[in-house]
Amino acid sequence: MRATLLNSNHHAPAISKANILPFTPNKTSNNDDFGLYRVILPEEPFVFGTAHIPPRRMKSQVEWPPYASGRELIPEELAFRGKIELGGKQEEGVREAAKLAKKVREYAGTLVKVGVTTEEIDEAVCDFIEKHGAYPSPLRYQGFPKACCTSVNNVVVHGIPDHHPLTDGDIINIDVTLYLNGYHGDTSQMFLVGDVDEQGKELISITNAALRAGISACSPGKPFKGIGKAIHELLKGKPFCVSPHFTGHGIGPVFHSAPWIVHSLNEEPGLMQPGHCFTIEPAIIQGTDPTTWIFPDGWTASTENCARGAQAEHMVLITKDGAEVLTQ
Repeated sequence: MRATLLNSNHHAPAISKANILPFTPNKTSNNDDFGLYRVILPEEPFVFGTAHIPPRRMKSQVEWPPYASGRELIPEELAFRGKIELGGKQEEGVREAAKLAKKVREYAGTLVKVGVTTEEIDEAVCDFIEKHGAYPSPLRYQGFPKACCTSVNNVVVHGIPDHHPLTDGDIINIDVTLYLNGYHGDTSQMFLVGDVDEQGKELISITNAALRAGISACSPGKPFKGIGKAIHELLKGKPFCVSPHFTGHGIGPVFHSAPWIVHSLNEEPGLMQPGHCFTIEPAIIQGTDPTTWIFPDGWTASTENCARGAQAEHMVLITKDGAEVLTQ
C-alpha cells in the first residue's frame, strides 16, 4: 500500500443484492473456472468518499509522517526519487522499517480466522505497530481511514477494513505499511480463511510466483521494465492476468515515489542502480480480463467481472552486488 492507480474504469457493473451470495461467475472466453466464493460489493445506499468513516485513533505518542501531521516536507524528502545512500543512516532506517513491516505482516496473518472482522484485524495491527514505536502509514493518507488494507476475494487492492466477518472460503490480502523513525516499510501477503477451494489456492500460488519472478529480474544495471517482462513470461499461457492499473513504487523517507514499478509489459525507462529501494507488488487476477472499478469509497478496487484477485509485495534494495529482499 499504496500501489499507484495508473488507470481504472470508474463505472460499476450492474449490482444486485443477489450477487452477495456465493456463486460461480460466468466462465471466461477460454473456459476458466473461477471457483466458488463470496463476492464483495459496496453497501447500499452508496456513500461516496471516506468522510463518513471515523479515522482510527492512535493510542500512544509516536512520530507521524508529514501527510498525517501536517508537517512540511524537508529538502531530503522533496528530492527523494527512490534512491537511498548505502552504508549510512538511510540504509539503516529503511532496513529497520522493513524488518518491522515483515513482523507486522506475519502477526496479521495469525489474526485471519472465520468470523473475525477486518475491522478487528485492523485494530490489532494498529496496536501492534504502535507498541513497536511506529505509525501505520495508510492512516490519514489521502483520506484513508484505517491502519492497513484488507482486500477480500474479488477486491484486488485497497480494501478498507469494516465490520463484515470473514467467511469460510475467503482469501484475503493484508497490506501493511509503517513509518518508523522517519522511514516507511511496506509489504503484503495473501491468507486463507478456512477451507479455500483449489482455484483460490492456485491464484495465491501463482501470485507469489509472480512476485518471485519480478524479484529475479532485479540487479544493478538491469532495466526496471524487466520486472514486468518477467511476470508476463511467467503468466504466458496460464489462465491468469496481471493488473496493469497498480504499480510498485520507490520507498524510504517518502511513502511513494519514482521509480514506478509496472508489473505488465511496458516501456518504462530507467536502470536499477545501487541504492534504489522500491516495492514489487503484482496483483494477479483469475482469467484474462484485468478490468477493475473503484467502489464509491474511492479506494476499494474490485474486478469488474467479479473474478478473484490476489497480491503479494516485498521491498527490494539494489546493492552493489545484486538485489536484497528486505521484507522476506
